[in-house]
Amino acid sequence: MFELSYLQIVIIIFVGIFVGFAKTGISTLGIFNAMLMTLIFPAKLSVGILLPMLIVGDLIAVAYYRNNVIWKHLISLMPWALIGIVVGYLVLLRVDNNQLNLLLGALICGLILLQAIRERMGVKLDSKFPSSLWFIASMGILAGFATTIGNVSGAIMAIYLFAKRVPKQEFIGTGAWFFLIVNLVKVPFFIHLGMTTSESVLFNVWTIPLIAIGAYAGIKLLPLIPQVHFQRLVLLLGAIGALKLLIEGLLTI
Repeated sequence: MFELSYLQIVIIIFVGIFVGFAKTGISTLGIFNAMLMTLIFPAKLSVGILLPMLIVGDLIAVAYYRNNVIWKHLISLMPWALIGIVVGYLVLLRVDNNQLNLLLGALICGLILLQAIRERMGVKLDSKFPSSLWFIASMGILAGFATTIGNVSGAIMAIYLFAKRVPKQEFIGTGAWFFLIVNLVKVPFFIHLGMTTSESVLFNVWTIPLIAIGAYAGIKLLPLIPQVHFQRLVLLLGAIGALKLLIEGLLTI
């Protein structure tokens, strides 16, 4: 079992709650969760430990929003996402923790920039080529790659679903099914890479009530939250975390 300081335990408590809240509330909070986990564990291990927690949150979200899913958007994206997962797995085979810090930091910064561009261009961007093959393929591959490298594809799915003009409830429900499927697909890859182990899964068990609390909070608070302001705050915190990863990676070169 992992030996953690009191501060690290507090961070894990927040991560557990935030995982649940991200799954039923603000999906971009996943960027911040990924950053918090790297404060406690090496980059690869942090990604592997977070995966079972995400799956628990996915199951709760799917159970609650089971009738709020647009299957045609999901089905068209999945083949490309699977390609992205394989590409991400091949990359993980070849990078060490320091290199992954750099890659994660750059990827998160890129996602935040992409989300900021989407917010600034708004409807103008969302109306451009949402049904084109290149858009679906690029979003699917990037989402699969990002979720495999660092569990940080929430911003990509947000861009994809907003472009499809998906209503709020369907936005969460469709995203929940997508993340459940891709996270389950990732399990054997992460086991093979030694990123998810029996020890890490046992560690995850005590976070289940925290995830449930966060998920309940997301369900209840989402209608009350000015999403755009909250999302910008989360992205700002994610940017700070990404810069931290980039600096740490650069210092080890």
